[in-house]
Amino acid sequence: MLQVDVRELQQGPVQTSGELPAQDETFAGLGLALEGPVRVTGQLTETGDQEYFWHARLEARFRGLCRRCLTDVVSPLELAVEVLFSADPDAADDPAVYPLVAPVIRVDVRPAVREELALAVPAFPLCREDCAGLCPRCGADLNAGPCGCTAPSD
Repeated sequence: MLQVDVRELQQGPVQTSGELPAQDETFAGLGLALEGPVRVTGQLTETGDQEYFWHARLEARFRGLCRRCLTDVVSPLELAVEVLFSADPDAADDPAVYPLVAPVIRVDVRPAVREELALAVPAFPLCREDCAGLCPRCGADLNAGPCGCTAPSD
């Protein structure tokens, strides 16, 4: 349940959990190469008049190319998220707040999932920290060992 009816919050915090498939419209236009669903677990709490705090954990896997050796990389991502949703017009300009339209009937956490994932995915992944990359002369994968090219002379 990633959309919470605010009436449920009158009883206390509400657990939010669910899976969003990689092809979900939430991620449309981001260009993320998701490898499987995004798992979301969290808790939504009312913190004030039409203001809600969401603490969650996101888990996903992404596919990309290593920035050094160009091999295919599938990387796990585990992300802790803490965001504020508010209908307060004074908070609308704060980039740390997800705006809501008053009167608030429902809090949909999917926009926060979308943005937090987009910000957390590395633009230039590595297959491993000590990746040796490709030889700039012959293009050989230096992770497999030296390529045999001679060093350029000055």
